Amino acid sequence: MIEEFFVGDKKLVLFPEKAVFWESLRILLISDMHLGKINHFRRSGIPVPHKPNDENIERLIALLQCINPERVMFMGDLFHSHYNPEWEVFGQVLRYFPAISFELVQGNHDIMSDYQYQKHQLVVHNEPICIDDFILSHEPLEAVPAGKYNIAGHIHPGVKLRGKGRQGLRLPCFYFGAQQALLPAFGEFTGMHMIKPLANDQVFVIVEGKVIKL
Repeated sequence: MIEEFFVGDKKLVLFPEKAVFWESLRILLISDMHLGKINHFRRSGIPVPHKPNDENIERLIALLQCINPERVMFMGDLFHSHYNPEWEVFGQVLRYFPAISFELVQGNHDIMSDYQYQKHQLVVHNEPICIDDFILSHEPLEAVPAGKYNIAGHIHPGVKLRGKGRQGLRLPCFYFGAQQALLPAFGEFTGMHMIKPLANDQVFVIVEGKVIKL
């Protein structure tokens, strides 16, 4: 189940796969995939399963087939660290969708050589990119220019919901403030940063395949 959020007259469709579709311009926004993080853990001796690698790619393919966007903006931290074979799997996926422009707003983990990005025909933006009234960045802007709205990643936002007892549930979320939005991390094993929304902020949690407004 999806939800919708409007910034002025611009409709954003929120998907439980942890992605946002800017409908009028047919742009799919995905943040913090951290491809290769599982392999990074395993090389460090941390016994994590391989399955989340496959789940990340499968969710990406499902979104591309369902939405058929014209552009996909990866909002930073596409790859977790240095090159490993998962990068080639990702490149194979991109080649199956030649009509789509795949673009990366570089994040702090995107440290591979220019050759690797060019090899997969990935357009790289070294700075935040302004499209219409939106400024797309990896890290949230410290100051958002008047008349603009910043959409960012990096934070991996989440909220903690408390039950009637002492139990609590931590859930990833989409966060929309007055001038800034934070996207949840698309990748698995990325962790979450618990946010404290202000009175007029809008929060949409992701739970059991649904996006639910709090």
